[in-house]
Amino acid sequence: MASMKILNIFISFLLLLLFPAAMAELHRLEHPVNTDGSISFLVVGDWGRRGTFNQSQVAQQMGIIGEKLNIDFVVSTGDNFYDDGLTGVDDPAFEESFTNVYTAPSLQKNWYNVLGNHDYRGDALAQLSPILKQKDNRWICMRSYIVNTDVAEFFFVDTTPFQDMYFTTPKDHTYDWRNVMPRKDYLSQVLKDLDSALRESSAKWKIVVGHHTIKSAGHHGSSEELGVHILPILQANNVDFYLNGHDHCLEHISSSDSPLQFLTSGGGSKSWRGDMNWWNPKEMKFYYDGQGFMAMQITQTQVWIQFFDIFGNILHKWSASKNLVSIM
Repeated sequence: MASMKILNIFISFLLLLLFPAAMAELHRLEHPVNTDGSISFLVVGDWGRRGTFNQSQVAQQMGIIGEKLNIDFVVSTGDNFYDDGLTGVDDPAFEESFTNVYTAPSLQKNWYNVLGNHDYRGDALAQLSPILKQKDNRWICMRSYIVNTDVAEFFFVDTTPFQDMYFTTPKDHTYDWRNVMPRKDYLSQVLKDLDSALRESSAKWKIVVGHHTIKSAGHHGSSEELGVHILPILQANNVDFYLNGHDHCLEHISSSDSPLQFLTSGGGSKSWRGDMNWWNPKEMKFYYDGQGFMAMQITQTQVWIQFFDIFGNILHKWSASKNLVSIM
């Protein structure tokens, strides 16, 4: 039975690698909640620099906070390996930037990852390969997929192919677009799958995770493409949170026309860009141009959010609640 289960998992990965645009629905994973019906997790992005640029210091504090909160898993918002992704499944950067950095006992949980633009500069398929999970069983990475926890449902979205600049600007970098082209068909399928999955979800809390920003006052700023294609789907389907990286900062922006909250956690290593664009102070709840990470705790009725710096200081706290009536 165990060997058959392993075979089925391997076949699922192969299908995702070979026919990503042809999949009728997003691959779904189940993550059990705690006995009290809650989940707790950390969010970090833009981290993979072999421990440099304070990556190791961020990892250390993640381990400490992870133990205090008894986290269930970690969410990575992309740009997992700098500067140009992985060269292949045997690239030592996987161990040097991931396995050997996040060593705390509390971080030996599932890591749910998305690809960032820097990951696409290397062998993108390597990060999707089940071989990496054999090397480190925490590693879970697909282009777009769902993680269901009963109390909350997570929708991971591959945002890099949506960005026009990677296709139209002078080719300073080479991107691995295998299984993404033709681009129009791929993006159409991603949007269709996301909208369908969100409409069918009966989760109390809906959380979408992508690498690129939808709203941000940081160095890169808001993504026009995601604002046009992704944001309307999130608003139409009562999504509660959009989690992202890309901008190397920590940030919380509220939405003036919906309950949707935009949370940036891209301070996993190199940061301190030194620039910030003006944003409506009624929407800008928090901005920190530095390194750190975010923690979330969720129950059926409440969610708590905290942002931490590399010393473990709480920089920002926010909470929200819902009644027990299910949203259909």
